Amino acid sequence: MVEPKFEIQMLHDRVMIKLEPEAEERRSGSGIVIPATVKLANRLAWGEVCGVGTNVRSVKVGDKVLFNPEEQSEVEVHAQVYLVMRERDLHAVATQETDHGTGLYL
Repeated sequence: MVEPKFEIQMLHDRVMIKLEPEAEERRSGSGIVIPATVKLANRLAWGEVCGVGTNVRSVKVGDKVLFNPEEQSEVEVHAQVYLVMRERDLHAVATQETDHGTGLYL
């Protein structure tokens, strides 16, 4: 028997995010190599919005957002791990054009 497929629809102010893969190693601003095994406390992460609820106002599917992955719930769909959180738990949205941003670019 074939199982039916279900479309995932986020509810209320919930956002589903796919984490960006972390590089094997990072470099500090001064060029020091930081191995992948080193975890920094309270490090925020970037991810891509894959789904939004009906009450979400500031982000849309495809946006790149900054958040704390340690405080969020994980769900696995087709062997891919996603995070589910409230919109208010997002710290920033990366956009191509803005009138009131930080002046920093990714």
